[in-house]
Amino acid sequence: MSSPESSVRPERSSSRAASGPVVAVTGAASGVGRLLALRLVESDQVKKVVAIDERRGDVPGATWRVLDVRDPVIAERLRGVDVVVHLGLDLDLESDPKARTAFNVRGTQTVLTAAAAAGVRRVVLCTSAMVYGAEPDNDIPLAEDAPLRATAEASFVGDLLEIERLGKRAPRAHPGLNVTILRPAVLVGGTDTALTRYFESPRLLVVAGSRPCWQFCHVEDLVTALEYAVLEKVDGEMAVGCDGWLEQEEVEELSGIRRMELPPAIALGAASRLHRLGLTPSPAGDLTYTMHPWVVSGSRLHEAGWRPHWTNEEVLAELLEEVTGRNSVVGRRLGRKDAATLGAAGATVALVGTAAMVRRARKRRGL
Repeated sequence: MSSPESSVRPERSSSRAASGPVVAVTGAASGVGRLLALRLVESDQVKKVVAIDERRGDVPGATWRVLDVRDPVIAERLRGVDVVVHLGLDLDLESDPKARTAFNVRGTQTVLTAAAAAGVRRVVLCTSAMVYGAEPDNDIPLAEDAPLRATAEASFVGDLLEIERLGKRAPRAHPGLNVTILRPAVLVGGTDTALTRYFESPRLLVVAGSRPCWQFCHVEDLVTALEYAVLEKVDGEMAVGCDGWLEQEEVEELSGIRRMELPPAIALGAASRLHRLGLTPSPAGDLTYTMHPWVVSGSRLHEAGWRPHWTNEEVLAELLEEVTGRNSVVGRRLGRKDAATLGAAGATVALVGTAAMVRRARKRRGL
């Protein structure tokens, strides 16, 4: 497969659209924001692209506005904009959780308020299909209007639920403002999340009695889905992902990585303690997304004519290529020395054992 930056860019149009929307993209200096801005700049259906970020990025043809999305001055920078795609979020696993939440929530709130004040007609938000929650009784696949059953116990999910709440409240507070929300499955393509780090482990941790189902979304497909939202081909809340899903056994066969199966109490208890001790960035809630299904249908985008370019098998292959040479256990990145010392299965055993030893030590001290 070609790189995301090459394949999301259509051939350059000979002239800019005369009557298409003016689109602002926050977080345009990197990641999905940059890829979307690049695509929209080349589109003959978009009149102008305003790129917003704390630093100037490489998006030739875009008009840059360098500022923090939390700065109320953004309202002035959005004058004349028709659509805002808000991708200026902090989703770094290593960020301080409280500071990250404050940035994400305040930034989204400011962008929504500023958009309404500037006369913007549509704001597009991007969260995650994780907001549906990973539950053993989930339908497979989940309908897009299924209730959001997630809790704030997994990385970023609390932020994403609050972002969705703000997005749904905004049209009531600001009549005339449309808010569209996209929820991608496990996002792959230059991304670093607790779920992509799962595949950096020397063994795939499987909780006994669970039924994992894996559905991916390549950033290229997310970009084309965001373009559908920008061009007002879709409305409301919708999921984005590859068609279908992979069972855990299929993932193991395709990846060639063997499993390590642990009882629920040991796996969840170890993950919780390791996170509490600051040894891993991932809270125990992340583990539930590798235990229970949260596959989505994506029917609303399909009904509008959108189709994913990538299959789950292709995205998994891309992910495995990206993580080659990395070593993580329970979301914690290991250096080369650590990985070599611990060996393959030994890394997982060592971290689980660490949690058990901490528990025994605390019992002896009466804590």
